[in-house]
Formats: sequence, structure tokens, C-alpha cells
Amino acid sequence: MNNNNRMTISQRLTLGLACSLLSGAVLADEVIDNAFHPYRNDVPSHDGLSAGMTINQGNVAQFKDIIDPSFYSFIEQGWVELTVGETTSFDLHPNYVEATRNGLGKVELGIRPGYIEGWEAGRPFPEEPDANDPRAGEKLAWNFKYGYNWGDGAAILPFYWKYRNMDSGRVERTLKFNFHFLNFTGRVNQEPKPAITPNPSELFRGTYVRAIEPHDVRNTQLLIHRSMDDTKLDNSWLYLGFQRRVRRLATGQVTDAFLGSDLMIEDFEGYNGRISDMNWSYKATRYMLMPFYNHNDLVLDSETHQDSDGYQVVAFSGQGGCFPDITWQLRKVYEVEAAPVEGSHPLSKRVHYMDAQTFTIPRTVAYDRQGNMWKTFTIGQAHPDHHLPMNKGSGVSIDDSFSMIDIQAKHCTTGQFKGQVDPSLSTPEMFSVQHMRATGN
Repeated sequence: MNNNNRMTISQRLTLGLACSLLSGAVLADEVIDNAFHPYRNDVPSHDGLSAGMTINQGNVAQFKDIIDPSFYSFIEQGWVELTVGETTSFDLHPNYVEATRNGLGKVELGIRPGYIEGWEAGRPFPEEPDANDPRAGEKLAWNFKYGYNWGDGAAILPFYWKYRNMDSGRVERTLKFNFHFLNFTGRVNQEPKPAITPNPSELFRGTYVRAIEPHDVRNTQLLIHRSMDDTKLDNSWLYLGFQRRVRRLATGQVTDAFLGSDLMIEDFEGYNGRISDMNWSYKATRYMLMPFYNHNDLVLDSETHQDSDGYQVVAFSGQGGCFPDITWQLRKVYEVEAAPVEGSHPLSKRVHYMDAQTFTIPRTVAYDRQGNMWKTFTIGQAHPDHHLPMNKGSGVSIDDSFSMIDIQAKHCTTGQFKGQVDPSLSTPEMFSVQHMRATGN
């Protein structure tokens, strides 16, 4: 054989390595594209479904496969009608996507639930879930925990909660809150990056809540510290304005009704607890109607809670005024079941419908200890580019409305948001017991 045509061992190894790297890069691109741009090449469809149509008692049976069982029953009973919107892409911030790419293949679950290794930032497990993987549900739960919900930090100022009787439609009580969120680690967009220091308690995330109105709950404050170590219990404190003192919350209180509402603290954002507190099971990948919309394109609430800048919150109607007036998109969803580890928990399970692109939890159905459907949670997701000007380009799927319905009690709590992705509204100093005392006096 002519030596000029003969490839040396070294050359073959170099070529093989180059092909391997190229193949790996192509595979990584495919994984990232599927995870963050599921509608780039095609959008889901269903027979008879079209943007702009209304789903009601008369035609809901045709769409049973793409509506979760709780919401299907509401439409079937005539409690609410559902307006279909066009499926649109909710692109997360490019820095979060790039952090996911950088961590691809480096993150692993620990030997027990609650342990994870190799994560620094971004989505830990962007690959499609495998039905044959017994820990697929746990991986999806980690994707939610380390998701980009509210980005690195944001606030809801103000946040209105209404307690409603579903039979009479009477609004029994209206509360006004400020909510603040801050990621201490895994930061990809807001300075400082990648972490806030010093961080001696090794916190992952903080949530701070302050009640503004009415007078009897004014200055009630809640502070939650979530550790990087998921096996550590959250540290939570409550400041009661009328007592003027801070007390630490007992673990069991996160499953009590929060200030008499239909929500537990554990319900916040779809699930506000530790991965290790639940047994997670991946059930299916589905295409379902989900509450995603453009806030500025809706017919909004022009009668109540209009701010001086003209911002209007989402309106509510339907049975008891318990349903947000929004549009719903057909979207790719992961159905995940979360069953409490502790038998003393008031629920037997939650079924979460996680949005595959944003990894928010816009729909949850909760079951009581006897396995009966008890509560259903809707968190409306607004596109950041069709919301407040400050949110444009943030890559944050904006929590914009909520409805927690207690089916058994025929009661609901609704939420109307003014979500603001502005780091100046949620500074590290706010997430301390000292801040609670200083602002409570």
C-alpha cells in the first residue's frame, strides 16, 4: 500500500476523537433544542381544536384527552368555559439555556432522594424522561426546583388574594400582599453571578411575604429559607403584627391553611417543599390545554386594583368568580405524581402537570387521604414580552393569576398579580429575621 494513502494510528485516533466530539456536540444541540424550543418545528394539534374557539358543556367530551380530569369536570358541570389560544413559545433566558448546556451530562442523582451531584446552574436533567427509569419523576422534580420561575429574583407588588364562596359568589375577604423571591445560588442573569456571597447558611432560595391589608393582618410576614441541601428542613419564620414578635414555624404548619385561605404554604408556586418530602413518579408525556397567554391581549379587570401606572390585573368569572378569564394553549406537559413520604400529611398525592418548556407547574390536582379529589390549582402563565415593559426580554414565564379551588367545600381563593422582574425589589437584606423585626415595628 502506498505510504501516502496510509493513515497512521495517531491520525485515526485524532479523526475518531474529532468525530466523537462532533457527534457529542450534535447530540447536545438536539437535547437542548428539544428541551427549550419544543415548538420550533411544529406545534401540537388535536382534532376539532382551533385558536379562538370556546370549549363548553356542549363540546367538552371531544377534548377529554387534552384536559385534566378536574378541569374537565368543571366544564362538564357548566362552571366555566375555556377559550383556546394559539400555542406560542415561552423562551427562557439564553443564559439559563447556556448554563444547562454547560452542565449537560455532569449532573447525577445521589443514592437517595434529596441528593444531587454536579449541578451548578441551569436545568439539571434536560433529556426527555424515560418511562423505564424508576427515578424519572424525581429528575423532573429537580428540574422544577432549579427552574427559572421568577428568574434569579423578582417580586409580586402588589398581590391580591380573594376568598370566595363558590355557591353564592360572595367575596368573603380580600388580602393584599407583597411577595419577594431570591435565588442565592445558580444565578445566571442578575448580578452577582453565579452566587450571592457571603452565604454562610448555604441557602439556595429565599421567599419573603408581607401582608399589607386588611388591618387585622397588616405586617404579618413570612420568611422561608431553602437550603442547597435538600435533606435539610426549610427554616421558616412568621412575624405576627399584632404580637410584634417573630416565631419559627413548626414543620407541620406548612400544610395548614395559610391565613385562612385554601392554600398551604407548601402549595406556593405549584409545590413549595423539598424533593425528599415526596415520592415522585413520572406518569406520561402529554399534550394538554394549559393556562398560558399574553396578559396585555386579555380583557382585564378594569374595576378593581388598577394601579396608578394603568396596569390592570386578570379578571375572574365562572362559578363563584373562581376562574381566571384567560386563554389556554395546547402544550407539551409532563404528568408527575407526588405522594408524601409522611403518612400524617393531609394529602395522599398531588398530580402535577409540569410545562415541558418552562418547567413551571400551571396545573395541580390534589387528593385527600382517602384518595378523593380535593383541591385543584391553576397558575396562569403570562408571556414576559406581553406584560409590563420591565419584564420584556427577561425570559421569565410570569405567574400572573391563580385559583385554588376546594372542590369538597365549594370554596376558592383567587390571586391577581403584578409580577415584576426587577432585582432592586428583592435584595438579600430583605431575606432575614432582622428585616422582619425592623419592618414590623
